[in-house]
Amino acid sequence: MATSASATLSKAVKQQYMELPQGDKVQAMYIWIDGTGEGLRCKTRTLDFEPKSIEDLPEWNFDGSSTYQAEGSNSDMYLIPAAMFRDPFRKDPNKLVLCEVQKYNGKPAETNLRVTCKKVMEMVDDQHPWFGMEQEYTILGTDGHPFGWPSNGFPGPQGPYYCGVGADKAYGRDIVEAHYRACLYAGVQICGTNAEVMPAQWEFQVGPCEGINMGDHLWVARFLLHRVCEDFGVVASFDPKPIPGNWNGAGCHTNFSTKEMREDGGLKAIEDSIEKLGKRHSYHIRAYDPKGGLDNARRLTGHHETSNINEFSAGVANRGASIRIPRNVGQEKKGYFEDRRPSANCDPYGVTEALIRTCLLSEEGDEPTDY
Repeated sequence: MATSASATLSKAVKQQYMELPQGDKVQAMYIWIDGTGEGLRCKTRTLDFEPKSIEDLPEWNFDGSSTYQAEGSNSDMYLIPAAMFRDPFRKDPNKLVLCEVQKYNGKPAETNLRVTCKKVMEMVDDQHPWFGMEQEYTILGTDGHPFGWPSNGFPGPQGPYYCGVGADKAYGRDIVEAHYRACLYAGVQICGTNAEVMPAQWEFQVGPCEGINMGDHLWVARFLLHRVCEDFGVVASFDPKPIPGNWNGAGCHTNFSTKEMREDGGLKAIEDSIEKLGKRHSYHIRAYDPKGGLDNARRLTGHHETSNINEFSAGVANRGASIRIPRNVGQEKKGYFEDRRPSANCDPYGVTEALIRTCLLSEEGDEPTDY
């Protein structure tokens, strides 16, 4: 299996330099979503002080013609700091800064879905919407071959790998452990991890997060995973169907609740929301992957624990449905529901915004309302 050349560089030599004192300077790594809607970019600047809040951070810019976000003749794009985390690679006092992207005229870039998501979240903040997202991903070599798979052939069929343990069942746990600890250090609300059904496929869960924090924390968790994989010389893929054929795809199941749903008798509010979702299936499918549903069509076949992309369904404890109500929620008559449709490469801002628009703002039809 191919790994990157940089992974073979001596990390012990690097560590010698990382231990040098940095004086009173702070390194701030600015992170943003590029024009694909799923790729991440980053660059670092030196600050003369340790920022204590997002307001302390200066705005910055970058060349949008190199990130699929602008043309060369007018390429300046602006980075607007939105959320700040500790940096697990450079350690304190250094920071990771998740940014929104604005165009030269101050309008949000096409793939900056955070702006409308934040506006919609503020409209319903009295309902305290909570989200938890289950991010599946696949570890690949730099040649695109799944980590640990035989170079000419396939591993044994699915069955022993989900939550598996042992060298013949769990492929790449070092990466999972390193990523988990990096998230905890950074302050990301990671709440769990497990090996998935396909060998070399894993999942981590982020949440519960309220409102806009869901998108912020999941994007930074993804960035940390890419960086950890870079150190190990492998690639993290969020492709919804990385291996065609009789193998599970990768989703980003989204758990959702409001204050009303979490209180006694909340099942009624859950059922009301599911009824609204059923009438707006095509809108959600378009919002649930960066290609308007084309990526997810490869995954949502009705097989491998998925629903069919063309049909809406809901059920208690049913992993083949669009919406799953956990069994304990059905019994306790309150809690949350799980939307199993979002793809692994979805934009969490787009997913959470769509759920709020349909379930809480009672929007209908194929287009979002402009407020």
